[in-house]
Amino acid sequence: MRYFIYLEFDGTAYSGWQIQPHSSSVQQTIEESLALFLREKISVIGAGRTDAGVHASEMVAHFDLDTPQNCIWMQNKLNGILPADIAVHRIVPVKPDAHARFDAVSRTYRYYLSLQKSAIHRDFSWFLPNEPDFKLMNYAAELLISTKDFTSFSKLHTDTKTNDCHVTEAQWTPLADCCWVFTITADRFLRNMVRAIVGTLMDVGRHKLTVDGFKRIIDSKDRCSAGDSAPAKGLFLHKIVYPDNIFEI
Repeated sequence: MRYFIYLEFDGTAYSGWQIQPHSSSVQQTIEESLALFLREKISVIGAGRTDAGVHASEMVAHFDLDTPQNCIWMQNKLNGILPADIAVHRIVPVKPDAHARFDAVSRTYRYYLSLQKSAIHRDFSWFLPNEPDFKLMNYAAELLISTKDFTSFSKLHTDTKTNDCHVTEAQWTPLADCCWVFTITADRFLRNMVRAIVGTLMDVGRHKLTVDGFKRIIDSKDRCSAGDSAPAKGLFLHKIVYPDNIFEI
């Protein structure tokens, strides 16, 4: 029996989602916690990777069990074992061939900026003492909708077969308490892509780069021409969408 697990995590203390040889990861923590009460080795496959320090308000992963179990019971047991910075929202049965990564229709990330220093939110947003030009940044962000090749915003030397992505949403919107959020939705994301986009958009907002210059960076297909990556702490994996039929078992 295959299950999808929906969870959130504060990524501050982790090396990212994926298991690392010499540091703690979210994936490893969940696998060890499942094995503790199910009394068998469990392999958990996530919907994607997140970098060290990146958070998730919704991550999805799948795992298999030979013997079906009650989902509410598993959720409660898991939440009782997991550390405070990881929380399970729900566990649901899915079709045997459903895949948390390959069946995802879209993913949404959000990046948070704060224009006011905060002791409470310091690990969950990028503090900027000077307000950038968000209107200009949104003009530049619109170009992402018509972009196909995102090589300029991809980490170098990855094993991905293509750098093509289909972005359907990319915009900055204001929130309360001097905060702004950048929301971007696509069918897939490259490693470091969102943070590279935010960092380069910030050059536009600081008037170090024009909107035309931003387009030239996209067209160059050269990561070295883009801006620095934004800090990991402001980035959240926000939502993952799947087709309804994978839940019809």
